[in-house]
Amino acid sequence: MINIAIDGPAGSGKSTLAKNVAHKFNILYLDTGAMYRAIALSMKNNNIDVENEKSVIEQLNKINLEIKYINSVQHVLLDGRDVTKDIRANDISMLASTVSKIMLVRQKLVEMQREIAAKNDCVLDGRDIGTYVLPNAALKIFLIATPEIRAQRRKKELTENGINVEYEVLLNEIKARDLQDSSRDFAPLKQADDAVVIDTSNNTIEETFKKAVKLITKLF
Repeated sequence: MINIAIDGPAGSGKSTLAKNVAHKFNILYLDTGAMYRAIALSMKNNNIDVENEKSVIEQLNKINLEIKYINSVQHVLLDGRDVTKDIRANDISMLASTVSKIMLVRQKLVEMQREIAAKNDCVLDGRDIGTYVLPNAALKIFLIATPEIRAQRRKKELTENGINVEYEVLLNEIKARDLQDSSRDFAPLKQADDAVVIDTSNNTIEETFKKAVKLITKLF
């Protein structure tokens, strides 16, 4: 199986690139961040304090999380309900970052991710794919972009979905999430030593995609 790892901080363009790569090379796309968001949504819906590790783990053991592909599009099912859209709410982002610090949460989801990757040619995006989830991936790409650019992208995305959040709020959230993701003890956001770095700050989506395609074409 050929596995491609795309890592980077929030808003760097990981999901967009991964989806485009999956379509171009006709391989599976696994959005690992969506899995953590689903766990966070469950905590929110059940009024669980995400800072209370014991409570999170108790709820984690009750969750039925499934990843299904419908017409090649990933859907996230939480306790039998499709929450693919629900997990994109802005307040879920920081909650997902917080629950992802808990080792047992990461271990459970990483096990699922590795099982999918072992059975399929696929591209995974996240923060620790190349360093922890799939350290032997055929290709590792690490995307970077300035916090300001990433906040602008997030605001545009939310506005297009009818959600109004101030730019400064988003910028502060992104900086806080960067710090939390990169400083957690277990499997932090980190560039793999053998990853190819692409700075997307001043790139169009197409420019970043073309750079990635050149690298990936060598694998097939």
